Amino acid sequence: MGDLAKIFKAYDIRGVVPDELDPAIAEAAGAAFVRVTGASAVVTAHDMRESSVPLAEAFARGATSQGADVIEAGLGSTDMLYYASGSLDLPGAMFTASHNPAKYNGLKLCRSGARPVGRDTGLTEIREMIEQGVPAYDGEPGTVSRRDVLKGYADHLKTLVDLSGIRRLKVVVDAGNGMGGHTVPSVFEGLPIDLVPMYFELDGTFPNHEANPIEPANLRDLQAKVRETGADIGLAFDGDADRCFVVDERGEIVAPSAITALVATRELAKHPGSSIVHNLITSAAVPEIIAEHGGTPVRTRVGHSFIKQTMAETGAVFGGEHSAHFYFRDFWFADSGMLAALHVLAALGQQAGPLSELLGEYTRYVASGEINSEVADQSAAAAQVKDAFAGRPGVTLDELDGLTVANEDEGWWFNLRPSNTEPLLRLNAEAGDEKTMAALRDEVLAIVREK
Repeated sequence: MGDLAKIFKAYDIRGVVPDELDPAIAEAAGAAFVRVTGASAVVTAHDMRESSVPLAEAFARGATSQGADVIEAGLGSTDMLYYASGSLDLPGAMFTASHNPAKYNGLKLCRSGARPVGRDTGLTEIREMIEQGVPAYDGEPGTVSRRDVLKGYADHLKTLVDLSGIRRLKVVVDAGNGMGGHTVPSVFEGLPIDLVPMYFELDGTFPNHEANPIEPANLRDLQAKVRETGADIGLAFDGDADRCFVVDERGEIVAPSAITALVATRELAKHPGSSIVHNLITSAAVPEIIAEHGGTPVRTRVGHSFIKQTMAETGAVFGGEHSAHFYFRDFWFADSGMLAALHVLAALGQQAGPLSELLGEYTRYVASGEINSEVADQSAAAAQVKDAFAGRPGVTLDELDGLTVANEDEGWWFNLRPSNTEPLLRLNAEAGDEKTMAALRDEVLAIVREK
């Protein structure tokens, strides 16, 4: 049944269709998922890729063969699936390869209440059961039914963010031919928004650009359209619409750290003194602003399983990552780019100034962005960097996730962490000004890339 180790990732199942991931694997995954969770019913949703429906149908065959009923929500975003799992209190399965190219597909699983299923929380068990052969079930098979949850999802999001009193906004949305084209019209319905849609046609071949807005090249069309139409804001969603990137009225890309800080202050206004989780490569402005607004910043490793686990442990009201994943306690601790977007629209529409001015107070430092270096021996290269900086006056080091080196007095830090899947070291650096950041970045890269 193919190389399952290759397609079972840290948080999901993902691979090239049909060479690595096919309906037989999806069917076995459905059966194993039911056995591992003990579920009597499961809810599913899928994105617009051509292979998504056959995979979802195969999964349903596997799940029903183990006696579980399957509720098919049909086309939807990943956060719509989380809504279905949370509101119905059922385990869920989302068929998507998110921002990956057209030849890929995948499967994101969650337990009831949208609780994550990852390598250490059931995914390894599911893989092992598929490899060994899922035991047969001798009871009655389950049934398959359909349920439309899109309106419920849209209505629920609008109960979490009050947009009733905002000024009218012109909003450009680039859905990248992904699921934002399906969900945005329902969510925006009835709001004082003039929507300028881009690439809303659902097309899993991604004819205009990859649905991966973390790559600046994929935001160029949105930036141009915002400037051309004189819009107040631009929003870009990835393929399964669980991440959202923001462009201001000038067409400039807004750092996800600034969005994290903005949403954090809004959540702290509603829930004073709460904890807010941020990963260790978000801007240093984020924990500063959280503390200034009376919250408790909680620093965590990169990766949604760490964020969700830490949020649950601390009862945090909100969590943000540099990659534009935003997590909400009131949304079952799950991530929703759409909910983050509504927060930004509410903040913008409740005051008269432009978005760039509003976000100015949340942007304090200059960041390098993530820079990848191919390195054969990652640990040796990281050790050289550590040796180069250790012992310098005012410098602190920690190894929560890779190597983080900081000088609080001089206002700079960098993190160097290995990729889990490739021979890469990822560098993120930040400082108070461009010159200091560039010098820091170049010094670290010179050591890492030393031939």
